Amino acid sequence: MKVVALSDTHAPRRWRSCPPRVAEHLRGADVILHAGDVCVPSVLEELAAYAPVHVVKGNNDGPDVDAPETLELTLDGLRVGMIHDSGPAKGRTARMRRRFPDAGLVVFGHSHIPLDESGDGLRIFNPGSPTDRRRQPHGTLGLLTIEDGALVRAEIVPVT
Repeated sequence: MKVVALSDTHAPRRWRSCPPRVAEHLRGADVILHAGDVCVPSVLEELAAYAPVHVVKGNNDGPDVDAPETLELTLDGLRVGMIHDSGPAKGRTARMRRRFPDAGLVVFGHSHIPLDESGDGLRIFNPGSPTDRRRQPHGTLGLLTIEDGALVRAEIVPVT
């Protein structure tokens, strides 16, 4: 299963429409995970033209973005948790393990800093932001390959 992970698109200020380098990765995706700060629902409609979208609410998402604060789902047998803000870096994997005790992977956003880390029996993954890189060298997204209940590949891909 090919999964594209996004976060912090911050439309319409940063995302006026899907950037071409992001669209390249969305084509052929089985599912899209958006870890919040969509800001306007039209982004979700645009993404849904590529694949089914699962989203959590970010701190900049208003009431018109219909999304839960956290989400747990199973993708090809792998239990996945989603949250926008995972809190401070110190103790993050233990905190996410407590928040999502059955998950093998937690996807989050908020910091705009790409991260792929393991600890406390859990993989945590922040795809960064494709449109608001802040102090990062590139805008990024995440590509995940899930097979038979396992995350077999995780990659952070520059798109700017």
